[in-house]
Amino acid sequence: MTAFWRILPDGVSVAVKVQPKSRRPGIQGRSASARGPCLRIGVTEAAEDGRANRAACSVLADALDVPASAVAVTLGQTSRDKTLHVAGDGSSLSARLDSL
Repeated sequence: MTAFWRILPDGVSVAVKVQPKSRRPGIQGRSASARGPCLRIGVTEAAEDGRANRAACSVLADALDVPASAVAVTLGQTSRDKTLHVAGDGSSLSARLDSL
């Protein structure tokens, strides 16, 4: 399976599929979506008022050991398929993403 992230000059761009109201919160592995390979993230929050988006950013930040403020939704605010931007050193972040 090809990578679900791209290295950018100021960090990485990560394709994710978020499962709101999940019974199993956290990183749930890799999968394929309509847009290509992605990382599956489960969150217990509902998709209301951006709560699921904030929770997904927090889960990815914890998994990559970066501050929550370093992760932001750049595409797909109201969709389950999202693109998250993680600020930081792209090479070290890609090594951590590869281990997920």
